[in-house]
Amino acid sequence: MEGKTVIITGANSGIGKETAKDLAGRGARIIMACRNLERANAVKDEIVKETNNNKVVVKKLDLGSQKSVREFAADIVKTEPKIDVLIHNAGMALAFRGQTSEDGIELTMATNHYGPFLLTHLLIDVLKKSAPSRIVIVASELYRLASVNVNKLNPIGTFPAAYLYYVSKFANIYFARELAKRLEGTNVTVNFLHPGMIDSGIWRNVPFPLNIPMMAITKGFFKTTKAGAQTTIYLATSDEVANVSGKYFMDCKEATLNAAAMDMEKARQIWEESVKIVKLTPQDPKI
Repeated sequence: MEGKTVIITGANSGIGKETAKDLAGRGARIIMACRNLERANAVKDEIVKETNNNKVVVKKLDLGSQKSVREFAADIVKTEPKIDVLIHNAGMALAFRGQTSEDGIELTMATNHYGPFLLTHLLIDVLKKSAPSRIVIVASELYRLASVNVNKLNPIGTFPAAYLYYVSKFANIYFARELAKRLEGTNVTVNFLHPGMIDSGIWRNVPFPLNIPMMAITKGFFKTTKAGAQTTIYLATSDEVANVSGKYFMDCKEATLNAAAMDMEKARQIWEESVKIVKLTPQDPKI
């Protein structure tokens, strides 16, 4: 990965941190796009020390805020001549009661789907210019527990809010499939993955007392963050998938989706509604 630039959202903890560390160890220039700058800078120092790669930078990005996404993207477009890999890794899960973003969007959906959707649009011209380039989206097998209601794509008030994590991961899959279709012929590939059930910070919002059995389960049965990062790393680096796009992976192998996830008409509808929700303008880059 020498000479390559990689953007990783949510790179200050969990599988994002392990991905950043691995790719930095391979010589990549890493842009850690994170909400918590203090934690991110501490992790950056750790990565630089472990890998002897000082080409690691931290930039502020709150995917739940369209203003923050636009500011981050404008900075990248201005300062970065190329992006070889964009990794949509950051994610959040609430427990029972949802929250609403500053843009009036349910916060889980804002962070996990609409933020990455908007960011991809704003960076697409740089990715095309950098081709061959890759977009990697961390989804989840938990999508199978949900469905996406095209008529309620801003599902404020859903209870329990934890269900919206599953919905957002299903939305990631629809987004990835439609994105890959629209990018055919550009030499920008799009692939998405299930990292496994991971002992990571995504479970930190599980409230007491449910957090006690949850902690026992995650420590006893879930993958480590290092193991969970391997499929992301594979899709970001492997020559085996250099010309593969629009596919779903688990454990570094292509996996199958359920019938609902193959519905390209629904993927198109979600895309078109997402364009409205993130308020894309005629001046913004088009995909």
